[in-house]
Amino acid sequence: MRRKDREMNKEFALSIADKCEYATLAMVDPGGKPYCVPVTIACDGGAVYFHTAKEGQKIDALRNNPAVCMSCVGDTCRATDKFTTEFESAILYGNAAEVSADSEKIHALRLICQRHTPANMHQFDASIEKSLSRTGVWKIEITSITGKRKKYDRRGEEMKFGRME
Repeated sequence: MRRKDREMNKEFALSIADKCEYATLAMVDPGGKPYCVPVTIACDGGAVYFHTAKEGQKIDALRNNPAVCMSCVGDTCRATDKFTTEFESAILYGNAAEVSADSEKIHALRLICQRHTPANMHQFDASIEKSLSRTGVWKIEITSITGKRKKYDRRGEEMKFGRME
């Protein structure tokens, strides 16, 4: 990380992954070209789950090379009086594996749905019964994660080195 003064600890980075609206998953396709795609995620300990179709470019890339990088962006705020943006982000690396056990797929999908559509959980069981067989779920075991933030305190001073207000 070039800007070590903006680096945050692992717990902060995990909290950003845990709250981001979506993440961008980067991988390498079978032809060796980079490929990235937005995914909705849910974290569970040292792992990240996402759902997907069972075939397509993303699946081909993940089956060919399970090494991935994921970018998560938390809160942002554009300054109105200068050319800058407050932000918080996390970058994680890991290896993706397709989840095959129905019990783990249901667990992952429940986490994703509780996180992103909690008002619809009363429909979860019926939806699982209808679509589990055609829904793919992948799990990324995190091998490393870093967090970064640019944020100003109430006096307008940037909070460096993980300083919180």
